[in-house]
Amino acid sequence: MGLTVAGWISGDALADDAPTRLFCFAHAGGGGGFFRPWRGALGEDTAVCPVVLPGREGRVREAPFTRIGPLVDALVDGLGPHLDRPFAFFGHSLGSIVAFELAKRLRETGHAGPGCLIASGRRAPQLPNRRRDVHALPSGDFVAEMLGLGGTPPELVRQPELLEFFLPVLRADFELNETYRPAPAAPLDCPVFGFTGDADPLADPDEVAAWARVTTGPFGLRVFRGDHFYLRDSTGVLAAVRADLRRARRLLAQK
Repeated sequence: MGLTVAGWISGDALADDAPTRLFCFAHAGGGGGFFRPWRGALGEDTAVCPVVLPGREGRVREAPFTRIGPLVDALVDGLGPHLDRPFAFFGHSLGSIVAFELAKRLRETGHAGPGCLIASGRRAPQLPNRRRDVHALPSGDFVAEMLGLGGTPPELVRQPELLEFFLPVLRADFELNETYRPAPAAPLDCPVFGFTGDADPLADPDEVAAWARVTTGPFGLRVFRGDHFYLRDSTGVLAAVRADLRRARRLLAQK
């Protein structure tokens, strides 16, 4: 299934008449396919809408973004028409800051904001990066870094043509992440939930717990067994997402 006419959403998720849309933002180099197994797994009341950024999947001919501001501006234009019912954001790693900055920009532009934000596998935006920047490393060193994180299939390295195809998107995503500095802004007012793996080298529980400071609303932290890509193996993740979405709905109904 290809992109919708909106261009930003993989598959036919926007045709789902569920009362809530969960827009999902993937990690560096990831696309909508990462969240395909979630389709239909969150119940009849939630439509999983995987977001596809330029440079991957059906948008391979489009240049990837390397700065958060222009990306978020484009997302407001692209997703804005589809925020016509209650919605929430789930972001993993790089996707967490994309979702966070999009929530801020929606508020700045007079749109309704998400009912909740689930930030997975990334330190809170106000915390400094404790790792070296890697986006400008020579190809061999850059690939070694990617393999170390566990998200790059080893077979990709054994196929030079395929690797050459994917490297520009990976580099662009890492540049976007490593150059990101959050601008001062009022905190969000929606519930924020932090997810991470107990062996994630990029986002330990204390760093993820600091997401509590980006909102005046409730915060919850969940720590799963696994590394940076714990989402692939932890059977409790979808149940936790369902529970947090239900909690956010209850809180919204009480306002």
